[in-house]
Amino acid sequence: MKKFIYVVVAILLTFSANAQKDKKKVYGMYIQWGYNMEWYTNSNVHFRLANGDNFTLYKAKAHDKPDFDAVFKKPAEVSIPQYNYRVGFYVNSQKTKAVEINFDHIKYVLTDGQKVSVKGVINNQPVDGDSILNPTQFLHLEHTDGGNLLHINYVQQNTILRSKYTHRPLLNLLWKAGAGINIPRTDFTYHGQRLNNKFHIAGYNFGAEGGARIYPFHHFFIEATGKTGYVRYINALANTPEMKGNRVHHGFGYFEMIATLGVDVKI
Repeated sequence: MKKFIYVVVAILLTFSANAQKDKKKVYGMYIQWGYNMEWYTNSNVHFRLANGDNFTLYKAKAHDKPDFDAVFKKPAEVSIPQYNYRVGFYVNSQKTKAVEINFDHIKYVLTDGQKVSVKGVINNQPVDGDSILNPTQFLHLEHTDGGNLLHINYVQQNTILRSKYTHRPLLNLLWKAGAGINIPRTDFTYHGQRLNNKFHIAGYNFGAEGGARIYPFHHFFIEATGKTGYVRYINALANTPEMKGNRVHHGFGYFEMIATLGVDVKI
């Protein structure tokens, strides 16, 4: 988690330094917070374990874990559900263009009970057949303290409806595109041995997002978007209490629905 904080702070300091050098290049900023739901494509998941096991699950299915009930059960713990935040910096006076720090706390869970094709080596024996995913007899994998996608977006807005008297924006259409890094915390179980691993930088992602921003008040807005992209984990930690040095890598596409509240801030 410390690495994640350091990365965010470094990006914010960079934007702040650039704004101080030439204030004409930054025309305000905005901050957003909200929640999401995801759908994932099937994935080939490759495990390389410290005991010599080296195998791949082919076309494994996964689902998200929204945990929206936590909003009502534990309202003070706003980061339990799948959340999103954005910090954007407007780069033109019309505030139609921005550069944005974009963070998605997604949750990715390999679905238990599914039959998958397994190929590789397990217990020093070659394997090539079907198996059922089960945490006690085989394995379970999830990135649920976050798949954690952090990236930088370019943002373009177009105002299609303005206030009759003040001419302030009421409805904007927008699109975003960007790329960045993954900072997951992977929860892994192998033959009943479970460990929720550490946060660390484990891969990359890129994506595009589009939707609408509604301004019910002058500086306050509601944003609803759909997002799609690709995530690649190249060295996610998959250690267990008795076995260190395990790694997993895989890639998948995703579609995400996002709803956020935001506020424009003058600099």
